[in-house]
Order: sequence, then structure tokens, then C-alpha cells
Amino acid sequence: MLLLVLPGRAAHHAADVPPLDGLWKGPLQMPGGKLEVIFRLVKLSSGEYFANLDVPLQKASHLAVTVETRADTVIFTSAEADSRYVGRLSADGQTMQGVWRQTGFQVPLTLTHSALPVEAAVAATKSRFAPPYREEEIAFPNPVANLQLAGVLTVPAGPGPFPAVALLSDEGPHDRNGTASGFGPLGQLADYLTRRGVAVLRFDDRGTGHSTGPAPATPAALVSDAQAALAYLRQRPEVDAAHLGLIGMGEGSNVALLAAAQPLPPAFLVGLSAYGEPGTSLAMQQREATLRAQKVDPKILAASLKRQQQMLEVIRQTVVKSQAQTIVATILKQDSTGLSPAAAQARAAALVTTRYRDFLKFDPTETLASVNCPVLLLYGADDAFLNPDTNLEALLKGLKNNKLATGRKFPGVNHSFQAARSQWPIVGGEAHPIFSPAAEEDIRVWIVEQTKK
Repeated sequence: MLLLVLPGRAAHHAADVPPLDGLWKGPLQMPGGKLEVIFRLVKLSSGEYFANLDVPLQKASHLAVTVETRADTVIFTSAEADSRYVGRLSADGQTMQGVWRQTGFQVPLTLTHSALPVEAAVAATKSRFAPPYREEEIAFPNPVANLQLAGVLTVPAGPGPFPAVALLSDEGPHDRNGTASGFGPLGQLADYLTRRGVAVLRFDDRGTGHSTGPAPATPAALVSDAQAALAYLRQRPEVDAAHLGLIGMGEGSNVALLAAAQPLPPAFLVGLSAYGEPGTSLAMQQREATLRAQKVDPKILAASLKRQQQMLEVIRQTVVKSQAQTIVATILKQDSTGLSPAAAQARAAALVTTRYRDFLKFDPTETLASVNCPVLLLYGADDAFLNPDTNLEALLKGLKNNKLATGRKFPGVNHSFQAARSQWPIVGGEAHPIFSPAAEEDIRVWIVEQTKK
């Protein structure tokens, strides 16, 4: 579970304060009986704490908590619970004596420390605390592409019906969590939203996990997968079919936008790191960013970018694949004189595929005039894959007639929507990436706004 540590409310730990990692439990005396409250803390690499609050008897779980320390005084604040606890830490760091305050109410409360189980700590970084919601392994057909997609539907506790979203992964085949380099942003986002009242369907991409079909596929082809997911959700009694949306990551955002321009569109969509410029422009941006990071001499950089542009045009325009491969291999050798002929041919073969050619030709703005549903476009300011400003500007320009389209950026967030490294929890001595808590909450709030319309 991912929780928001608000800017300006970070913990400042004195050198003599013992680490607070773990569970802090205590009996809260209320009119008519006692309630056990449980604070769960995991220390981040920045020295702040990743924290949340459970009140099991009230079926409240994973409420966001901020943590402050002042010498031996510890302050837990939860805006979601409208509560604040101020306690004094014992010398051995195992208990806190303090006062719990809510509007018009305060009572003494003693908290006792216990270690956070290792498996629970690891689960925290993977959105896998024992969830207070229903999980169901599901499969649904895509009759257009004649394939079967498999995934998991998570439904909030209660009778419903609930607003719902289907999640769409970034470019290339991914599992249902959108996992890349050990980080599964879609799984973490699904957990966050489901805990807060939104049903979520996430599924293995075609040809991945338990889903059938060829992979990879173009954005246009993947639209039918998104439509099949929406059709499945419309059949579920727990889902409010009037408030059914799509959330895409990277290329998945563009798939969502394409689906929104078709019949039976989603009621709303969220695009994370959506492409706004044609593939050729993105490829040039990536090449330039790589060279600048290597601190290449400006003259060499300019010459390399010119060759890159020439190569991309060859890939886009040359119909005969073998001919294109030969020309591209020659350009690659010019750009890297130490590249062997065999290596140049192998690299060229990977660049002249139909999939990459389609990527270069893809213009994300072509169908935007037909998108009429509410659209939220979010970007990480530290995106190294694309320029968040130019891509957001291009999409909003294409959506200029849609008064329900908006966008924003998050500082310290990258293309995969990982939070700044200073917010990552430390588990087993290692920092584990998490989905940006600020972005998660923005998405939740925006979806709630759409359900009121």
C-alpha cells in the first residue's frame, strides 16, 4: 500500500531517536468500548517514514499518515481519519505514551512497538499487504482479434456498484502489473484505487502470462483489447457501467485515447506519460537525451543526430525490408566506427521490423478531435524517455475542443511514475521503488470527481 508523505510534513529525526520501523499498536478508549489502532511505519531512504493507520473494528485500513519527530516526541497525523496522535517515546524505543485527538475528542493512548514481518515489509513495496477487498482471477475474450485475455479484477468491500477502470500497459508485452525491471506500477496503482472505492481490472498483455495471441501489437490493434476489457466490466454487477474508465501507461495511454474516439467509449480516461508527438520525434528526443547524458562534443552530437534522422527516414520510407536493413547497417557503422559488420546487421534487423516502423509512423494526435470524454494527462517532470512539456502540449492542442481535458506534471517522477528515490522504502537494506503517492492521490480524486457528473 502506498501512502502520501506530504511536502513540508517530513520527519526530522534526532540522532538519539531509535528507528520507528514496525507496528505501533494500542487500545483506543472510545465511548462504548475500545478500538485497537495500528500504525505501520517503514523507513524511507530519505529518513522520512512511509506510514499508514488501521482501525480493524471500524474496517478502516491503510489510511495515509504523516510522521514528525521532535527529540523524543513523535507526532502521527492522518487527515483521512481526522486524527492526530502526539506521544513520547520511551528510552528503549518500545512504547509511546501520548494523547489521541480528533475534532471535539481527545483521550490518552499508549502504543506498543512490534517488528514489521519481513514478508509484510516486502509486500508493502509491491502493493501486497493483505488487501481489504475482493480479488478474482478472470478471463475474457477479444472476439475481434480471436484471443483470450487473462487477469485479475479487484473489487472494493461492500455491495457496490463501484466506478471501475481497466489498466493498459506501456509499449511491449507486460504482465498484469505492468512489470519492468522489477517494478510493477499498474499493480501498485490498482491496489491504491481499489482500497479507496474503485474497482480495477488489470490483465496480461496478449501473448504474455495467461493471455493468448501474438505479441507485440500496434496501438491500433490493441484498441480491441481495451474495448474487450470495457465490455467485460459492463457485464459485472459490482461495476457502475456509467462510470467506467481506462488508465493507460505510456503507449497504453494512446491506446486509451484511440479507444475513446471509437463507439462505446470509456466514460473517462487517465493517460500516464502519454505520447503526444509522432514516433520519429520521440526517437530523436531519446537519441539526443542519451548523447547529452554522455556529454558528447556538440559537433559530434549534431552530426550523430543528422544521421539518426536520415536512418529513421529510411526505416519509414523504404518498402523492401532487406534494402532498408542494408542502408541502416551502413549508417550505424558511420555512427560507430568500432561496430562490427555482424553487429551492425543485427542492430539494423531490430530496427527495420514492422512494429518499429509502425511506431515511427504513429501520430498520437490524429483522432483526438473525436475524443469527447473527460481526459486527465499526467507526466513525470523527470521523464527521460520523452519530453513531458512538448508531448503534453501536443495532446492538449489536439484536444482543444474538449473542455474536459487537462494535464499536469509531478516533480521528481519518471516515465514509469516511480516516486523520487528519497521516498522509496528500505526493505532488507535495499531501497524499493514505489508509484508516486502524489500521482496516485491525484488520480483517485479526479476519478471521484467524474463519478459526480
